[in-house]
Amino acid sequence: MQKDERDLLAVLKFELQFLEDGGYGRSPKTLWRPQFIFEDSLTCMNYDCKDNPGPCRDCVLTRLVPPERRSEEIPCRHIPFNVSGETLDSLYRYSDQNEIDETVGSWLRATIQRLEKERAAARQAHRGTLRGTPLYQKQHPKCANPVCPTAFHWTGGGKFFRFRPDPISTNGKHSTADSPGGIHGVNHYWLCERCSRVFTLVYEEGNGVLLKVLWPELPVAEAHKELSAT
Repeated sequence: MQKDERDLLAVLKFELQFLEDGGYGRSPKTLWRPQFIFEDSLTCMNYDCKDNPGPCRDCVLTRLVPPERRSEEIPCRHIPFNVSGETLDSLYRYSDQNEIDETVGSWLRATIQRLEKERAAARQAHRGTLRGTPLYQKQHPKCANPVCPTAFHWTGGGKFFRFRPDPISTNGKHSTADSPGGIHGVNHYWLCERCSRVFTLVYEEGNGVLLKVLWPELPVAEAHKELSAT
């Protein structure tokens, strides 16, 4: 079996629809047990494939599994759903079906929304229209990617950038291309570890600091794959 190259966002949207339509109700083939999320869905790369199943590590959902859990026998059972770290593995042990469906549904909706925003950001950055957010401003310090919620932390990895603000304009005021907050005449920016794999920051006169895709020759979908990888 070839490596799973499906679009992650499309797979998650199908999963949400499948869940909301009651697709995980009892199956006539397995009346002796409840249906397993992901494993008993048509989205499973090995669905109804008993003769020559592919390794789960090749599944598109493995991108959402923490690296240290990807060698598990069933990696998708270890996707974290919330800040409490709940996974299918833990939910199967301690929760009923209604709670499992509610937790997974909430995670699917939030993840789909996040991926859609990241994809839109990648398209905008590809056109060079997305402006970076300075690190030091009125809001809490965060990633320079405006749609990325990752808060800044000194030990969080990523990449730093420094740019001098635009020169004073003819009306005696600084350009509004970038928000104020520079230190010693320099504006500081930080891309988190994930975003720095896909984007860089560049300064364009008149436009300020813009987010740019590192590999503009690649399709946006390819940049999105890198951004959504974990």
